[in-house]
Amino acid sequence: MKRLGVNIDHIATLRNARGESHPDPVLAANYVISKGADSVTIHLREDRRHIRDIDAKKICSLKNILVNLEISINSKIVNYALKIKPTYVCIVPEKRKEVTTEGGLNLEDNFNKLKNVIIKFKKKNIRTSLFINPSIKDVKISKQLDVDCIEIHTGKISNLVKSNKNFSKEFNRIKKCAQFAKAYGIEVHAGHGLDYKTTKILKKINEIVEFNIGHFIIGESVFDGMSKIIKNFKKILKS
Repeated sequence: MKRLGVNIDHIATLRNARGESHPDPVLAANYVISKGADSVTIHLREDRRHIRDIDAKKICSLKNILVNLEISINSKIVNYALKIKPTYVCIVPEKRKEVTTEGGLNLEDNFNKLKNVIIKFKKKNIRTSLFINPSIKDVKISKQLDVDCIEIHTGKISNLVKSNKNFSKEFNRIKKCAQFAKAYGIEVHAGHGLDYKTTKILKKINEIVEFNIGHFIIGESVFDGMSKIIKNFKKILKS
């Protein structure tokens, strides 16, 4: 069964817009799980533009909720993540001025730093994933880094689908990477820019077992409610 992880970062974005305490990301974490999400994803950015330290700590302490914490390899962030002990960690690239994550990690340039960070999380028995571009080369490096999972950046195919452009080449790139990773014993996830249409396309790739979706779910919830949107995605993944 393919799993759905719901990213609730933009619940915190909405809260922060008023500098108050509503809506509460901790309540959102409980809510999305109650409505069928398999896990909750949060990104503790260096600039704390949405999720804050106390949010991450409280969410990671919730019982019976699987938490996927996205982080950079910033040493302070890594040490805090080790302290609050999320269920999972996904290491992502991060630029201070970016609007959203712009692509996968540069694994070659950061190999030694990543290796050291991954070893730390493995010692704590925390499942660790790398956010990568759909590249066979990156899958091979991920294997060398001994990660449990990879999350394939789906931003390009999502943009192609939304623009009604031919996406077959990008689809095949993702499929080949997913197949290659599975053959290596690496679990395959997908995320970034996903909506109903792109998820329907990518769920045809059997090797992808987890989809992490945030912005679209929060945005569509304004019109149709979060419960309905989550149920729609669960239906897509089950079909």
